[in-house]
Amino acid sequence: MKPRSKRSPQRSGEPARKRRRPDSSEAAERSGSACPPDQSSADEPSVAVDSHSGFVALADRVDEIAHTNIARLTGGLSPVALLGAYVDWLSHLSFSPGKRMQLVNQAARNIAALSLAASGQQPVQRAEPDQRDRRFIDEAWKTWPFKVLQQGFLLQEQWWQQATGDVEGVTRQHEDVVSFVARQSLDTMAPSNFVLTNPEVLQRTVDTGGRNLVTGYANLVEDWLRALSDQRPVGAEKFRVGEDVAVTPGKVVYRNRLIELIQYESATARVRPEPLLIVPAWIMKFYILDLSPEHSLVRYLVDQGFTVFIISWKNPDSGDRDLGLEDYRALGIEAALAAVGQIMPRRQVHTLGYCLGGTMLAIAAAAMARDGDDRLATLGLLTAQTDFTEAGELKLFIKESQLHFLDHVMRRQGYLDERQMAWAFQMLRSNDLIWSRVVRDYLMGERRPMNDLMAWNADSTRLPYRMHSEYLRKLFLNNDIVAGRYRVNGKPIALSDIRAPIFCVGTVRDHVAPWRSVFKIHMPTDTDVTFLLTSGGHNAGIVSEPGHRGRSYQVATRGIEDPYVDPDTWLEKTPRQVGSWWPEYVAWLQARSGTLVAPPRLGGKGDCSPKEDAPGTYVFMD
Repeated sequence: MKPRSKRSPQRSGEPARKRRRPDSSEAAERSGSACPPDQSSADEPSVAVDSHSGFVALADRVDEIAHTNIARLTGGLSPVALLGAYVDWLSHLSFSPGKRMQLVNQAARNIAALSLAASGQQPVQRAEPDQRDRRFIDEAWKTWPFKVLQQGFLLQEQWWQQATGDVEGVTRQHEDVVSFVARQSLDTMAPSNFVLTNPEVLQRTVDTGGRNLVTGYANLVEDWLRALSDQRPVGAEKFRVGEDVAVTPGKVVYRNRLIELIQYESATARVRPEPLLIVPAWIMKFYILDLSPEHSLVRYLVDQGFTVFIISWKNPDSGDRDLGLEDYRALGIEAALAAVGQIMPRRQVHTLGYCLGGTMLAIAAAAMARDGDDRLATLGLLTAQTDFTEAGELKLFIKESQLHFLDHVMRRQGYLDERQMAWAFQMLRSNDLIWSRVVRDYLMGERRPMNDLMAWNADSTRLPYRMHSEYLRKLFLNNDIVAGRYRVNGKPIALSDIRAPIFCVGTVRDHVAPWRSVFKIHMPTDTDVTFLLTSGGHNAGIVSEPGHRGRSYQVATRGIEDPYVDPDTWLEKTPRQVGSWWPEYVAWLQARSGTLVAPPRLGGKGDCSPKEDAPGTYVFMD
C-alpha cells in the first residue's frame, strides 16, 4: 500500500497564498444600513401608514411586557416551548398502549414492594442512586423507615425515567426536555429536603436541641436580605479583587469600549520570545484565571517564563445592547492581538481561550488563517465548544420558540441579567448547587466556608442583548461554525483552515460544555490536536494548581495524519496520570516556543502606553 503523504497546509488546486501580518492599526470592517426612500405620495396614505405602524409598535410592546412578566414566574423559560414538548410526549404515549401497560405494571410492582417493606413483611426492593448523587450516602438512610422513603423516591425516579424515555415517535429533544423537567420536579420533593424525612437533619436537631433550625432560619433570612440588596454572599468580602485575588503584578496597556488588556510583569530573568494572550469568557470576570496566588494560572505561567497578556471584558449595561459577536471578535481578540503586536512586534503569539472566549478565539483563528494571517503560534482552548450538536442539557431549551420569548425579555432591558444566567446554570446541577445548599445551610444550620473560586462565582456579569441572541441562534441553534455558515467580514470561515497546533482541555464533570462536545474539535480541524481530559468541573477542573489533591488527567495527541478516534475509545485507551494538567500545558508550550530572551518592557507607545496597575478598572464594574 502506498503510504499517505503529509498533507500540505495549501489546498490542492489552489494558488499559494501570500502570508501577511496585518498592520496593528487595521480596523475591522463595519457594516452600515441605509434608510429606504419615502414612497408616500399623499398626506392621507402617509397618516394611515403611520397610524398602522404605531399600532404594530404598541402590539409588540404589549408582547414584550407580557413575556417579561411571564419570564419572572418561569425562570426565563417559554411556556409554549414546554407545552410543545409535553404535547409531543403525551400524544405519542397515548397511542402506545403497550408502553402504558409496562408503566402500569411497573408502578403496581413498586407500590406492592414498598407496601410490604413498610409493614416489615419483606426487605426493601433495591434501587441504587446515581454515582454522582450524594443525598443518601449516610448510613442512617439504611435504617427503617428512611430506607423505605429513600427507595420510594428512587423507584419513582426510575419510573419517570422509563415513562419519559423510549416513547416511539417523540423527538429526541422533546423527550429530553420532558425527562429534564420531570427530574427537576422530583428533586424538589426528595425526602432529603425536609426535616421529618431526613435522618441526618433529625439527628442534628436532637443533638443540638433544635439550634440547627434556628441557625438555618437565620441563614435563610440573611441570604434573602443580601439578595434583595444585591450584596454578595456571606464570606465573599474576604476575597477582595486587587487585594486578595487578581494580585499578579501587571499594567493595563490598552483600553477600548469593550476591553482592557493587561500585561503582567516578568518573573524570570529570561522569558520565551512568544507572548501568550489569554481570552477569558465575557460570561465571567477574567480573574478566575488569576485567583489567590497559589491558585492563579496566570502567576504559574509567568513563573514558568512566559510573557502573559489577558483580556478583561467590560460588564455591559443597557447602553451596550447592540454589541454583537463580531464586536467581541474585532474590539476584543483582534484589538488585543494588534496591541500585543505593537508591544512585542514581529513575534508569533500563543493564545489560550476559556469557554465562550475559546469559541470566539477559534472563530478568530479560522478567519486569520483564511486571510493568510500567520500571527498565531498555538491555539489553546479550555472547555470551549466549536460544534454544538451535543452541547449538553443547556441545549434542551434552545429552540426558536424559546429564543423568541427570550429575545423579548432581553430587548426590554438590553441585556441578559446575571441572575437569569446564574439560575440557568444552577438548574443544570440542581442537586449540587441548589438542594444540597438548602439542606446544609438551612436545615443543618451550617455554612460552607467561602473560598476564592466561590467568591469569584458570585461576582457575575451580564450579556448584551444582540450578542446573546446571536450566540444562541448562530452557535447553539444553527451550529453555523462547523456548518460553514459563520461569516467574518462578510466571508465564511472554516476551522479546517487553522494550521496552528491546538491544545484542548475538557473536564470530566462539565455541565456547561460537556467534554464529549469539546472533543469534537478533532472533527473539523486539519492540524495537530492535543486533547487533555482533567478531573473536576467546568471551573474547578481548570483551576487545578500543582499539588491539588485528587486531580488527575488523560492526554493524547492526534497528528495531522492520524485516524480519528471516538471519545469513548479515547477514554478507554488513554492512560491516566495523577496531578495537575498545568505542567503538561507548559511543557507543550515550551516545545513550541523559541529560545529564551530578555523580558520585554511593560507596554508600548501611544494607545499601548502603560496605564493603571492590574487588575484595571473594568473588573470592578457591577
